[in-house]
Amino acid sequence: MDRHERLTAILDMLSDQGSITVHQAVNSLDASAATIRRDLEHLASQQLLTRTRGGAVASTVSYDLPLRYKAGRQAPEKERIARAVIKHIRPGAIVGLNGGTTTTNVARAIATRDEFHDNKSGPGITVVTNALNIASELAVRPHIKVVVVGGVVRQHSYEIIGPLAERLLDVVAVDVAVLGVDSVDPEHGAMAYDDSEAAINALLARHADTVIVAADSSKLGKRAFAHILPAANIDILITDTSADDAEMARLRDAGIQVVQA
Repeated sequence: MDRHERLTAILDMLSDQGSITVHQAVNSLDASAATIRRDLEHLASQQLLTRTRGGAVASTVSYDLPLRYKAGRQAPEKERIARAVIKHIRPGAIVGLNGGTTTTNVARAIATRDEFHDNKSGPGITVVTNALNIASELAVRPHIKVVVVGGVVRQHSYEIIGPLAERLLDVVAVDVAVLGVDSVDPEHGAMAYDDSEAAINALLARHADTVIVAADSSKLGKRAFAHILPAANIDILITDTSADDAEMARLRDAGIQVVQA
């Protein structure tokens, strides 16, 4: 288990239990006590937890998310996809994130990436998002500037939609837009089940220098209700290693750079 995986596991344990001891983490993560203490200090410095004698307790914003997001964070495929995504993000970049389980994992990966802590001329990274859960997770990180669009909140997804959200996204520019989608196909491009969410995602992509679609293999080769953007406008698709080889070939033939994590 590498450091990022340990940090993620510690935060998940805190989300479930509310507190954790060094001894519990050592037993669960098969790491030394010294390593766990360093990990806890690192997370405390980012205000992701509060250190106690012998362990840590959850911070007040400690991942109290709907079940859909907790379940999403547990998926190994989505965690691997998230780690692959942030390899395409440079320190100091402006990143657009829409809502969903995969982009929630991307937000967590951004939060714990050491390279984003070292930019001395400004924020380590700027995140523009229409997802309240992502904004909540990132808002306490001193090295991350968070820009949240206004509008109407969809209760089941925590995503902000509507004319107010569209108005803000129409006047911003991002270096990289990372989109979680409901389906992606070489013929129909990226799609979502909800037309309002699709409209917001399309605006975010339109104002990005690079568009990354982060989608696990269950989303490939399928259609959803509302169109986000054509395959020709997707720069990079990052998916998991279970994706069908023939489907991967079709996507590459459409001009998409495909990465499997």
